[in-house]
Amino acid sequence: MDNPLIVHISRLAQLPPLVSTTTPEAFAFAQAFWPGPLTMVLPGSGAVPNEVTAGLDTVAVRMPSHPVALALIEAAGIPVAAPSANVSGRPSPTTAAHVLSDLGGRIQMVVDGGPAGIGVESTVVDMTSDPPLVLRPGGATIEALRTVVPRIEVASDRGQQACEPPRSPGMKYRHYAPKADLWLFIGEHAWQVRVIGERVAAETAAGRRVGLLISAETARELKDRCAGSPAGAVSVVVGSREDLPGIASVLFDCMRQIDCASVDVILAESYATTGMGLAVMNRLMRAAGGRIIQSLEPDRK
Repeated sequence: MDNPLIVHISRLAQLPPLVSTTTPEAFAFAQAFWPGPLTMVLPGSGAVPNEVTAGLDTVAVRMPSHPVALALIEAAGIPVAAPSANVSGRPSPTTAAHVLSDLGGRIQMVVDGGPAGIGVESTVVDMTSDPPLVLRPGGATIEALRTVVPRIEVASDRGQQACEPPRSPGMKYRHYAPKADLWLFIGEHAWQVRVIGERVAAETAAGRRVGLLISAETARELKDRCAGSPAGAVSVVVGSREDLPGIASVLFDCMRQIDCASVDVILAESYATTGMGLAVMNRLMRAAGGRIIQSLEPDRK
């Protein structure tokens, strides 16, 4: 196993036995974001099995905020190491129905605490790096993190290589992926609308069933261009481009909706990387697995 798991705690007192050292910055993050959507990678104490750490000398720790999750950890009496409740590499589950869709017949029960609120996974910060490094953007935005530790950086800004041993879940090159190949279009919005429309026509002419993972704005513009819904395409709207937290909350559910339509190819638009948009784009780029079409036109915004 080369993909470490996150160890979940319910109280700060459960952290010291798991780690060899902490830092004032780690403590500040814990005070500000725990319980909540922040995972910290810290030097391991050796108490956590290699099956959890993937043989690394670090351990990823989070304190979730959901009362059912906290009660489950308390009932266990020890920290709980667990992945997302889905088949590895597939879109993460955000409802109990998603869990049963992936794991029905393999598990005995589901504890249903209701749909996920944020939608995307926790932000993972490597506290063994100097400065601290965001490995996976998520529910705690980089802007919020910088109000606590201004010097924090993002791994993608450093050009971190995908071949490095992953220090947290969600860092493999292709992840969160629907069944059909997903193509991601990056560029000015007007360019995206035009090129996606052209690609729909080309894929449909070739006999392929197309799924569109698009915003409400793009859906309207494509409808105007095509005098109706793009012929032969299944459109799943993720919400407004102006509501990035809203898009994050439904992104995985929308990917699963497209899967249910049995499409041959998925065309997805891109978004601003501010706020929750950084997490949204991280998930879309991982889902695309390198199938990215980027505009060479200058951004005129």
